[in-house]
Amino acid sequence: MANFSSALILLFVFITSGVAVFATVFTLQNSCPYTVWPGILSGNSNTLGDGGFPLTPGASKQLTAPQGWSGRFWARTGCSFDSSGNGNCVTGDCGGVLKCIGGGVPPTTLAEFTVGTGVSGKDFYDVSLVDGYNVEMGIKPQGGSGDCKYAGCVADVNAVCPNELRIVDPKTGTVAACKSACAAFNSPEFCCTGAPATPQTCSPTRYSAMFKNACPSAYSYAYDDATSTFTCAGANYLITFCPTRS
Repeated sequence: MANFSSALILLFVFITSGVAVFATVFTLQNSCPYTVWPGILSGNSNTLGDGGFPLTPGASKQLTAPQGWSGRFWARTGCSFDSSGNGNCVTGDCGGVLKCIGGGVPPTTLAEFTVGTGVSGKDFYDVSLVDGYNVEMGIKPQGGSGDCKYAGCVADVNAVCPNELRIVDPKTGTVAACKSACAAFNSPEFCCTGAPATPQTCSPTRYSAMFKNACPSAYSYAYDDATSTFTCAGANYLITFCPTRS
C-alpha cells in the first residue's frame, strides 16, 4: 500500500471564493497478484478517473469526489486495450473501451456509494453481489463519524460457485466470475420482478444464500438492505481489490 502523508487525512476541503467545499477521497488499491482495470460509473456529471484505468499489482490511485457524488466502482479482469483505448475484458467489460461511459457487463463485484453533503451529511455505501461476483473487494472508511463499518467480500466466491453460474476464462480455463441467479435464469423469483417484486414477496434463494454465506456483509440479492448498507459521515474511503483475509 502506498504511504500517505498526514496531510491526506479524512476529508479534503477546497476553498473557493471564501466558501469551504467538502470532498471525499477514494483510494483504489490493487492487492491482487494481477493487473485490474477499475471501471467507474458516476450517477451524475462528475466522472471520476476518466471512467477507468489500469492498476498494476500493489499500485494505488486517489480520486476526489465532490459532495453529493454517487456512483460505483468495479474491477475489470483479463483486459487488452490498444493505444487508442479500445479492446475488451474477460470480466467487467464496459463497451470495449478503457474509459468506461457505462456500467460493466455482469458478473461484477460492485462498490457503491452515495456521498453526503456538508460536514455532517451521511455517506451510504455497500459492496454488492446482486450482479454477481468477479473479484474480492473491500471498503474501509478512513476517519469519519458514525457506524463507519468495513464492508466487503473477501472470500473467493469463484471457488465455491455452482457450475450453472460459472463464467470460465477461455484463455486459462479457470473460473473468472460467478453469475447471479437472475442473470443465469432470468426468472422473477431470482430477479425480484413481477409478482415477487417487494421485500415481502421476494425472499432469499439457495443461490443468494451461497453469496451471503461467503460474504456476510455484502448484498446478496435485491432486498438484502438490513445487513448490507452502511453509513459514515466525513470519511475518505480505501477500496481494495483482493483485500487481505483476516
